[in-house]
Amino acid sequence: SMCVSKAMENLIKVFYRYSGKEGDKYKLNKKEMRNMLQEELAEFLTEKLDIELIYTFFFSQNLDENKDGEVDFQEFVVLVAALTVACNDFFVDSMKRCPTSE
Repeated sequence: SMCVSKAMENLIKVFYRYSGKEGDKYKLNKKEMRNMLQEELAEFLTEKLDIELIYTFFFSQNLDENKDGEVDFQEFVVLVAALTVACNDFFVDSMKRCPTSE
């Protein structure tokens, strides 16, 4: 369970690290979202997914629930969940490597 709480904590930290850069500090605008995807998912994206694809996916699947063209934390979590499902094998592998002796 340490692994899960760490993952949750990391999600929150990552979101606010990028959302605070410009504009509304509680939302990711498109530029902040792009930076976050590029920097946080770089290795992973080159192999499995393309940033443009995720980007299009977010706005086409109506994950932008309030239609403001920005990503609030709730929308971000939904996006991460959708990506996690899409890339289950990758994440299962990562979790196996997550240190349990903390």
